[in-house]
Amino acid sequence: MKDNMISTVNQKMTFHVIALPHTQTTLEYEACAYTSKVRKFCNMMKSLGHTVYLYASEDNQADCDELITIASKADQERWFGKNDFKKNFFNLDWDASKIHWQETNKRAIKQLKKRLKQQDFICLIGGVCQKPIADAYPQTMSVEFGIGYEGVFAPFRVYESYAHMHYVHGKLGDDNGHFFDSVIPNYFEPEYFPYSAEKDDYYLFLGRMVKRKGPEIAVEVTKRIGAKLVMAGQGVTKKTGNKIYSKEITLEGNHITHVGHADVNKRAELLSRAKAVFVPTTYMEPFGGVSVEALLCGTPVIATDFGAFPENVQHGIHGYRFRTIGEAVWAAKNLDKLNNKKIHEYAVDNFSVDRVRYLYQAYFEQLLTLWEDGFYSKWHDGVSKYNRYTRSK
Repeated sequence: MKDNMISTVNQKMTFHVIALPHTQTTLEYEACAYTSKVRKFCNMMKSLGHTVYLYASEDNQADCDELITIASKADQERWFGKNDFKKNFFNLDWDASKIHWQETNKRAIKQLKKRLKQQDFICLIGGVCQKPIADAYPQTMSVEFGIGYEGVFAPFRVYESYAHMHYVHGKLGDDNGHFFDSVIPNYFEPEYFPYSAEKDDYYLFLGRMVKRKGPEIAVEVTKRIGAKLVMAGQGVTKKTGNKIYSKEITLEGNHITHVGHADVNKRAELLSRAKAVFVPTTYMEPFGGVSVEALLCGTPVIATDFGAFPENVQHGIHGYRFRTIGEAVWAAKNLDKLNNKKIHEYAVDNFSVDRVRYLYQAYFEQLLTLWEDGFYSKWHDGVSKYNRYTRSK
């Protein structure tokens, strides 16, 4: 087996993917980044011929060998009430003591017992709230496969960006590297983000209406250049005249329009036709999925110069990064220096599910070496996973 682990072994693997308790694994819930990741992760692993068991809710659009329901719609209404997630934020409480975690964890543990085999993987996306599942099966490798949160616990972790990996290590006071952790970018289906060379006369802000997402910055920049700003996302509580209200902020301007929640089709339309997309997040963004969705459409990104954006958005090629309003204004005025087609090609080459699935396969093959020689194994994949990005020129 050891010699066969050199390069790509193409060994068929089995994944037990545990979803979150508050959503259905469907396109309707794409606004929840982690639910979206569950759906696409299942699709990727199945496309490579692996076995996938999905432990989730009743409705499902993920490709899997078996759907095991651990959260019915009746359960979700009992746990969360009748929440309009298209208007409000998702009301998931990230507290492991809450009943929705207690019940879904208990059900997942029971169902796993019927299906788990040696060398299977348990794939978790709920951080410490799903730790009881991993604790119940200490002889099985539990992997946090898409970390964009802080509450990590598993011995094997996949982070969305190097920025977030280093941030989490800093929060934990852990300055040691972990050889069997990895950084794999978030992954997207290009067919839902069509390329458009033609752009309409507006800029776009797409995200939750909270202060740390930076909507006020987008409003100020477009005001200064006399441009139209279209806004979409959850959290608006009231609109009167030229003012938009959320619980945290009030936005004002005759140049701004808020169109509400953007489903998959509306998202594609808005992103593909915008002159540029503002992603002015003021915290250390773990990834910033909207930025890549825009790039897939061939739409430049104007983003802050920290968090994951320096990894994903090449300044002056895929858009611009900024640290002052003046720099953001300059960026918005200099989009003609960018090549929309190259922006699109870069995003497809680096963030499409067709690309990223092989990064995951290489990672899980590396984990399989722990059943043999581990760090001292002869296995390698040509270290291709470290050539994470095909850079644009």
